[in-house]
Amino acid sequence: MSFFVPGCNIFPFLRLIKEKQVNIRETEKEFIDVIRKNSRLIYKVCTVYTADKELIEDTFQDIVVNLWCSFPSFRGECKIQTWIYRVSLNTCINHLRKKKRTPERMPVLCVEEIASGTSLHTHAKELYELINQLSGMEKAFITLYLDDKCHEEIAEIMGISKNNVAVKLHRIKEKLLQLSNK
Repeated sequence: MSFFVPGCNIFPFLRLIKEKQVNIRETEKEFIDVIRKNSRLIYKVCTVYTADKELIEDTFQDIVVNLWCSFPSFRGECKIQTWIYRVSLNTCINHLRKKKRTPERMPVLCVEEIASGTSLHTHAKELYELINQLSGMEKAFITLYLDDKCHEEIAEIMGISKNNVAVKLHRIKEKLLQLSNK
């Protein structure tokens, strides 16, 4: 059985398929490069929302899948890191909503692995323990703040106004102070 259609030139169609494959390969390479450059950022967001190492890996993979699915629609209107933060945070928050429970502890870093007995590490451990007591959205705000993101970047990532970011950060800082005094 032949699929030849008389009078139909198949070569332009084959050329189009070949061009699409080249574009897909270039897109894959570009995407892999973006993930390699920003894997620490994604991992950091995962560790804020997940305590178990296996869940961190699963969440990381889910974020990468979501990034890949939305990569073609990334318009470049913001920094790539801003877009990655937004997708990562939304993925983690959706995971929390699906579970319908908040884990008691969600370490930002593997503090036990870092802790070497110095006072700096002790303070960092205390800070992360306090952060783990915050709600999911509060963790997102404080994580972005601790990553030295300006109010404008946080506003863009979280989808709120710059003034609202300032208010939320102020309230979160006050809450952390209250938690530290207990």
